[in-house]
Amino acid sequence: MSMAILGVQAFRPPPLTSTSDPPSLFDGTTRLYISYSCPYAQRVWITRNYKRLQDKIQLVPIDLQDRPAWYKEKVYPENKVPSLEHNGKVLGESLDLIKYVDANFEGTPLFPGDPAKKEFGEHLLSHVDTFNKDTSSSLKGDAVHQASSAFEYLENALGKFDDGPFFLGQFSLVDIAYIPFVERFQPVFVDLFKHDITEGRPKLATWIEEVNKIDAYTQTKVDPQEIVDRFKKRYLSQQ
Repeated sequence: MSMAILGVQAFRPPPLTSTSDPPSLFDGTTRLYISYSCPYAQRVWITRNYKRLQDKIQLVPIDLQDRPAWYKEKVYPENKVPSLEHNGKVLGESLDLIKYVDANFEGTPLFPGDPAKKEFGEHLLSHVDTFNKDTSSSLKGDAVHQASSAFEYLENALGKFDDGPFFLGQFSLVDIAYIPFVERFQPVFVDLFKHDITEGRPKLATWIEEVNKIDAYTQTKVDPQEIVDRFKKRYLSQQ
């Protein structure tokens, strides 16, 4: 991992593996189970950081290639990340979790009260899976052409409100929902297709730049080379 990436990271505890003992489960500690490389888990990790909940929500990284059996048996039967252990129960699904953390913990609110922004925010959150699916499937074909409408959607959405560079003007759960995936697609398009996804999309370029000024996000980033290597393994091996 490059020093440039490590320079912005907070301390990362080593991931738990099949030989690791479980934490003292359901002892009143709130725990967020993640994988450092998982974009879905990254959403909740960013939310926790932005709301300054590092002392309230303990990060428990899991090695997805060598998962502890106790995670499925005692924590989360779905055996996926992220999951949140809170108040004697375990919750999952990243979009549900970012809303849950925002609503149930102190810190800066991450969803606006303004009705127009709220409605557009919900619309954008409901579209994020479509964005990911369309962009991912484009990698198997004429990627630059096929993914164009997905990135144009983001460019247009970023023009809806003019009181800030983010989707709803100010930084919100919507930015948190999209950035882990844009973070992964951007270096892949450069490396595999020699294409800059921000070309001709000034709002998208500014958005990426502004999100990268937020420590709560940069502390969660993955090494771009690691991203590219993983995508090559996944997509090129299928062709």
